[in-house]
Amino acid sequence: MKTLILIAILPMVLSCSITEKSDNNTGNQDVLVGAAQVDKYLPLLEGKAVGLVVNQTSQVNQQHIVDLLLSHGVNIKYIFAPEHGFRGDHGAGEKVSSSKDPKTGIDIISIYGKNKKPTADVMNSLDVMIFDIQDVGTRFYTYISSMHYVMQAAAESNVKFIVLDRPNPNIMYIDGPILEDEFRSFVGMHPIPILHGLTVGELAQMILGEKWLTIGLESAEQQTKDLMSRLDLTVIPVANYSRETPYSLPVPPSPNLPNDLSINLYPSLCFFEATPISIGRGTDLPFQVVGHDKINQGNFKFTPKANPHSAPYPKLEEKLATGETFTSSNVRGLELSIFMNWYQLFDKAGVEFFERPEFMDKLAGTDKIRTSILAGQTAEQIKQQWQAGLQNYLAKRKPYLIYQ
Repeated sequence: MKTLILIAILPMVLSCSITEKSDNNTGNQDVLVGAAQVDKYLPLLEGKAVGLVVNQTSQVNQQHIVDLLLSHGVNIKYIFAPEHGFRGDHGAGEKVSSSKDPKTGIDIISIYGKNKKPTADVMNSLDVMIFDIQDVGTRFYTYISSMHYVMQAAAESNVKFIVLDRPNPNIMYIDGPILEDEFRSFVGMHPIPILHGLTVGELAQMILGEKWLTIGLESAEQQTKDLMSRLDLTVIPVANYSRETPYSLPVPPSPNLPNDLSINLYPSLCFFEATPISIGRGTDLPFQVVGHDKINQGNFKFTPKANPHSAPYPKLEEKLATGETFTSSNVRGLELSIFMNWYQLFDKAGVEFFERPEFMDKLAGTDKIRTSILAGQTAEQIKQQWQAGLQNYLAKRKPYLIYQ
């Protein structure tokens, strides 16, 4: 039986809450993530079979939400593991296998790799699905793609979907081209900019409200399903939080984003993944350095080494690279100049810079950044190309904003 669209945003004023604590002094002490507000969502789980899309960031006061919910008697039937795995100990792109949690005995089902969406058999055994994962606010960070597929599965099986919202450390930045349909992939599914300025809760509402839920469905028959009218969505907002609230992530969101600096630099350095240049995977400074073993600028030296938990096959493995370090950088948002300066070095040397052009275009959501760089345009000229699209996006996203 189909139900009407329901987007429930539960109140941010709390009568009983768990304070999210942090070891930093950036305002986190006053912020209450959705998972900390147990009085707001426990009533929705009573007597229900529950699935959890969670990872190592799903913490409340250093307690994992799995343990928190079990202590309240919640019936957790499955844990669903996205990229990097349930414990966050898999490298980028590394296979995540289904298994069993040794601590609780709960089955862990992988939703990264070949099977990105839970099967109907699994979903039909659930009443509620919870998404509680820390995001970093960029379109190519794949946790939001996993959320999209789980939302689809929930709609198809009439399973309630709850987002326990968390802050976006890049929420104040909105930049980059709007993704074009022909460049859609798991590193970019929605027509949003690279830096979209939304929390996962706000994005979930936008996916539903803009009727993007059919994106990625394989057949025309699936695409005609009225999924939007079948998804019961509830967002538990972050309390004491605004778009200007500083927030330092208490747990690294993935192995190669270990600190605030790497998260700040990630939007600007990720394009290097499509080139021969290392951004420090396999070192102590991932997404904080840029370098190459033959063509370089700067004088910072580093040698990437294999690490089974963060970089099993790092670029330039065991080679001495020379380049730049950004350990004292104040780069925020999307800064193209770093990337373009290295392109010019490779161009002068006559060496191919866009080693993986198709991947570059998927990361960018368009081929226009790559082709404009090849055509000799400046960073300012390139950025001007997407300004009209950003203005349209800002107007379109306005109804889905939770935080001011």
